[in-house]
Formats: sequence, structure tokens, C-alpha cells
Amino acid sequence: MFAVVRTGGKQYRVAAGDKIAVEKLAGEAGDTINLGDVLLAGDGDKLADAAKTVVSAEIIAQAKSEKVLVFKKRRRHNYRRKNGHRQQMTLLRITAVGDSKAEKKAAPKKEAAPKAEEAKKPATKAAPKRDESEAKAAPAAKKAAPKKDAAAKAAPAKKPAAKKAPAKKSEDK
Repeated sequence: MFAVVRTGGKQYRVAAGDKIAVEKLAGEAGDTINLGDVLLAGDGDKLADAAKTVVSAEIIAQAKSEKVLVFKKRRRHNYRRKNGHRQQMTLLRITAVGDSKAEKKAAPKKEAAPKAEEAKKPATKAAPKRDESEAKAAPAAKKAAPKKDAAAKAAPAKKPAAKKAPAKKSEDK
């Protein structure tokens, strides 16, 4: 099954397993997102209802595209400017293209399994509490050290200014 989705002002024809580079999307590598703006969906020659189609993708990486050089010049005015730009982009792997009903049925099964595993795990023990005297002494020591460092950084050693020798006048004969 394939779909045409719109993201970042551009349109992409995608199928399950495709890798695409799109404008930057929020998320970390490994996160799963749904591309909601589906314009067209179909399977071979048959078209499906695009409103019911959901395209899910996994973020592979957040990266930058190739550098584009921007050069401006105005003739006969000695004006030249050269800049570079690298656009932020997100690399996606399309995991599934299908109906929203099929996605909803599959999702609860995946969520039910982790809950059972969490129940089997033993509860973690709380860290032992420190004495009040230790708790008060530790922050005081930490606060004192940065003040000394800040004082050293604030007053760097100044070098004496070099004195210039007076210029000698030469006499012409």
C-alpha cells in the first residue's frame, strides 16, 4: 500500500519500509510519529479513503542537509557577500501505511504486554537518608569553592604598558 503525505510544505509518496528526508520534525531518534496530512492512499490501481489512512514513521536521526552557498554581488560597487546555509532535516523510516482502524486494533496488544512485565519487576529500594549534619556541610563546601574560582577569573593579571621611545629626528645635509 502507498500514500502521498504532506509535511514541511512538500509532498512525498511513501510505502512501508521507505526512508525519506523531510523538514525538521520534533522528536528524538527512535521515536515513532504519525504523519497526519494524507492526501492520497491506494493499493496498486485501487484508491483508498485518505481520511481514514494513517502513516506511521520512526525517526532515524536529526541531521543537516548539504551546505548551500549564498553569494551576493553588485557590479561596480565593490560589494560581495558569501554565506553558507545547512537546513535542519529529519530522516524517517516509514513503518506502516494503512487504515486507522487497523492501527488502533494493533496498538492495545502492544501496550498490554509491557504492563504485565512491569508487575513482575521488584520494587526499587529507596536510598538511605543522610544525617542532617552531612546534608548541611556538603552544600556549604560546594558553595565556597566556586566563589574562589570566580574571584580568580574576575581579576586577571594585567601586564604593564610598554613605553614608547621618543622618535629621533634626522638632519638633512
